[in-house]
Amino acid sequence: MLLSACNRGGERALETAYVSGVQAILRDHVAAVYEKTGVVKNGDRVEVLEHDRHFVKVRTATGAIGWVEQRNLVSQQIYDRIQKLTADNQKDPVQAQGTTRNDTNLHVEPGRDTEHLYQISAGEKLSLLKRGTAEKPGAVAPATRAAAMATPPNDEKKPPAPVTAVRVSEDWWLVRDSHNRVGWVLGRMIDIDVPLDIAQYAEGQRIVAAFVLNQVQDGDKKVAEYLTVLTEPKDGLSFDFNQIRVFTWNVKRHRYETAYRERLEGVLPVTVSQENFDKEGTLPVFAVRVQDDKGGVSERKYKLNTPIVRRVLAPGEQPVRTVARKAESGKPKRRRKKKS
Repeated sequence: MLLSACNRGGERALETAYVSGVQAILRDHVAAVYEKTGVVKNGDRVEVLEHDRHFVKVRTATGAIGWVEQRNLVSQQIYDRIQKLTADNQKDPVQAQGTTRNDTNLHVEPGRDTEHLYQISAGEKLSLLKRGTAEKPGAVAPATRAAAMATPPNDEKKPPAPVTAVRVSEDWWLVRDSHNRVGWVLGRMIDIDVPLDIAQYAEGQRIVAAFVLNQVQDGDKKVAEYLTVLTEPKDGLSFDFNQIRVFTWNVKRHRYETAYRERLEGVLPVTVSQENFDKEGTLPVFAVRVQDDKGGVSERKYKLNTPIVRRVLAPGEQPVRTVARKAESGKPKRRRKKKS
């Protein structure tokens, strides 16, 4: 029985591979003119029967045999790495929900040149788990004006100062797709799903993640209150975010207000939960991880007793004096015009 399974169609399987392209045609032979013997789709498992220069002869699970381009296949090793990545990150806290802008690939690790197996269609919903960075192939940052002007043009004796090229890094996200598969996706391919009522107050900053902290009753509807973590609109930063903001809902004025904001250098994940505080009752709690100048990471916990946000100190932790901010309207402030 084992021998017959290995020799279906009269040919012994050399190895197992998986289809990484969206769809590929099986050919009866490698030539400019050929007959179609079948079709394989993304993620299909095939048995490799023979290798050519740029083509591989395969057998599908249904028994169809044909030649397919090598670039449309990945090895069992890549498949196993994707499966391990999925298993290792099944319990990771979701940092945000996002939607793909275009068709894109699920990579084994951050980087455009890294291996990938599955492809995701435009408009698919993703759960964002972790942020990473990778160098953009062939890209360098433009030389600074100061470096370009380092040597005066009229000084012919001294050679121009060398300009060191700076490599360009890109942000990547470890995501879980609608089929529960996990992999890395280029950050600019994803739009973070944040309600417009909150997103409009980003003030030119990039919203990295958003979390529902609480819900308040306003008439016949419930309105969510949010924690957002933001950063500068740049890729390749050494931290995941450098600002936190809490938006609460004013039931009298029926609008969002900025209840709290703080600047810090933080790294994901951010966690949200609930905790009992005796007389205050059970309140929403969120914890952020802050890194110091030496790369060390510590956790800060906060509680929301609408509309007040306060630090929750760990046993023995001393309070740090910070500038308190009162709750303010989420609407951007108008700037006064200077008199001419």
